[in-house]
Amino acid sequence: MRVAQKGVEGVIRCECVKGARADRLLETANIPFRYARCELENFDVMPSPDRSIEKAKIAAEKFVDEYPMPRVSFGLLFMGPQGVGKTHLAVGVIRALMRRKGVPCLFRSFPELLKEIQNSYSPISQSSEFSLLAPVLDTEVLVLDELGAQTPSTWVRDTVSYILNHRYSENKVTIFTTNYQDKDELTDNRKGVAYTLAERVGDQMRSRLFEMCKTITMVGNDFRKAVKQAEHHF
Repeated sequence: MRVAQKGVEGVIRCECVKGARADRLLETANIPFRYARCELENFDVMPSPDRSIEKAKIAAEKFVDEYPMPRVSFGLLFMGPQGVGKTHLAVGVIRALMRRKGVPCLFRSFPELLKEIQNSYSPISQSSEFSLLAPVLDTEVLVLDELGAQTPSTWVRDTVSYILNHRYSENKVTIFTTNYQDKDELTDNRKGVAYTLAERVGDQMRSRLFEMCKTITMVGNDFRKAVKQAEHHF
């Protein structure tokens, strides 16, 4: 009986340690409060052409189940218009990895990261480009949200290139979301606006992205817009 009791205590202690580690990882993952409740389990599958949103959720769940490498040696690239749930799934993936498997993960919005780096160049800034980029380069699994959202200047493309090439060479897993497609889209009357992912990040980085990641295209209506309209009509 004594041996069995020790065994039970050992299991309980192990679960407590695992839970405490998951809590620490979640605290340092930099997930914005807006996405604090995003889980794979509470992702609502909205109707979509070719069941693309349903397939995206299935792919995200499979990614978590099969992690870590060598079974998973690639990242994910969620592509689609605003409001279809790309960020929800990306956050759901890393929350599941941290909780279930104790994997260190980090969330960064790419436009926000670029802004912080630019601010670090100020002489009164207490941050440096190195201190901002080090966690992005080193974390085991990175979510880089809104890739391509910034105006595609040479500096922006160089920063994309540096992050992607470093993580690629170190065989680190990266999950991207982008509103831009890998095909020509219908233009509007605005001039000088880039519409494809390649136009936003450059052909070379577009090629590297597709080498690093499994592409998951999500097609559907803006769920957030639909919810707001429903609330206004209530």
